[in-house]
Amino acid sequence: MTLVSTGDILNHERAVLAFNVIQLEHAEAIVRGAEAARRPVVLQISENAARYHAGLAPILTATLRLAQESRVDTAVHLDHAEDEALVLEAVELGATSVMFDAATLPDDENIARTAAIAHTARARSVWVEAELGAIGGKGGAHTPGVRTDPAEAASFVAATGVDGLAVAVGSSHAMTSRSATLDFSLIADLAAAVPVPLVLHGSSGVSDADLVRAIEHGMRKINISTHINGIFTRRIREILDADDALVDPRKYLGPARDAVAEEVQRLLQLVA
Repeated sequence: MTLVSTGDILNHERAVLAFNVIQLEHAEAIVRGAEAARRPVVLQISENAARYHAGLAPILTATLRLAQESRVDTAVHLDHAEDEALVLEAVELGATSVMFDAATLPDDENIARTAAIAHTARARSVWVEAELGAIGGKGGAHTPGVRTDPAEAASFVAATGVDGLAVAVGSSHAMTSRSATLDFSLIADLAAAVPVPLVLHGSSGVSDADLVRAIEHGMRKINISTHINGIFTRRIREILDADDALVDPRKYLGPARDAVAEEVQRLLQLVA
């Protein structure tokens, strides 16, 4: 059990959960939860998280080390990167999979730039995810209500050579309630048409039952961020509200880390 690619996991599993890392406590919690569940997992670092840390290298390097020492198969993934230079940096630093998001660009440019990234990454045995269709919650072209067309998705994969495809099926980023309505018929149609694993973004807004149902209909990689951030933040708030004199961050970050680990374990066992 060690550092692997997302593709390695999906070669052996019906689906994998991917959780976003914002700081070291997140990465530690996700690994601990996966080890407790005895299930593989993906640790994701977004372009926004890299910006928060004033660079990708510090947080990615620490996350890679945790993955290497994990007792379960663990992938380290760059999530939602719109900057090709950041994608190439992630590959150089050792990320085992990357997402290049050019979905806001015109179709021809999206295809050309994504294909170039896929070609470069494949030479380094790095699994590449891309996006087609507008997934809500990001603004701009990411408009709720838009859906990915199966024929267009199949054509996009053929033209770019990507290994995984994020599709728009009703979920939305940054939802704090688990009330999203997924189009399960569309998921099944996409799974039948697209020859690579489908990725569900915005899964924090999806209920337990619908996460399971989405996988049953063909989703392979399930991205979760806001949901675990809410658990992390609520636990910190409870502790600080109970003790105005508390100043040691270990006294509230540690319990928040434990709470996230428990939820990661629960979700991994839910979809096993």
